[in-house]
Amino acid sequence: MICLQHITVSYGERRILDDLDLSFGEGRITAVMGPNGCGKTTLLRLVDGLLEPSAGRVLIDGMAVQDYPARQLAQKVAFVRQHQRTDFEFSAFETVLMGRNPYQHRLQNESQEDWDIVERCMKQTGTWHLRLAKPAQMSGGELQRVMIARALAQQTPVLLMDEPVSNLDIAHQIEVMRLLRDASGKTVLIVLHDLNLSLRFCDDLLLLHDSRYVYHGPVAGGLTPENIQAVYGVEARMADGRIIYEY
Repeated sequence: MICLQHITVSYGERRILDDLDLSFGEGRITAVMGPNGCGKTTLLRLVDGLLEPSAGRVLIDGMAVQDYPARQLAQKVAFVRQHQRTDFEFSAFETVLMGRNPYQHRLQNESQEDWDIVERCMKQTGTWHLRLAKPAQMSGGELQRVMIARALAQQTPVLLMDEPVSNLDIAHQIEVMRLLRDASGKTVLIVLHDLNLSLRFCDDLLLLHDSRYVYHGPVAGGLTPENIQAVYGVEARMADGRIIYEY
């Protein structure tokens, strides 16, 4: 479904991604991992069409991302950003309802189906009780879950998530990851820093370092002590199915 063909991204003389040639399987959750500044967010922005590569192409369903009309691309890809904008004082319900915009024609009102989808997604993310709340009335974690609900309401086959659980407590981190795991048929690219969350909930791993990928494949095969040491400079070991760091 998603194919990166020899993707290179440079900012001036700095190369962020260098000749990535990858594809991501339909219906699989891929953890995108690596140290800060290695190009994780850049990769998601490429797939969402927010950024054009310096070289190469990104294809979704065989068509270049840049060739999609905006509304059609929004029916293919939803993006949960790391930093949410709260400039406008929409309620949480109104915010999630925006996820239905790609399916509405000009001057068309929302349907009962749209309202039902929003209610279901807010209940799935534990935000239904916040439906009348404005951004200033929500914590960072609550706002993040509202934005996840909006992305789910968009009902796209591709879901991009940039550190979606970083502002959440442990219980809500697990809740969101379970929700993604149970999201039938979605191709998910999710930037994570928690190695054990990736190991527990993701199918595949893309491990980036120094503008290239160190590993791309099943997550258990990539989160080895050797790879963790090479990418993060941290000693680690496996114990009882978990990664333990050596302090």
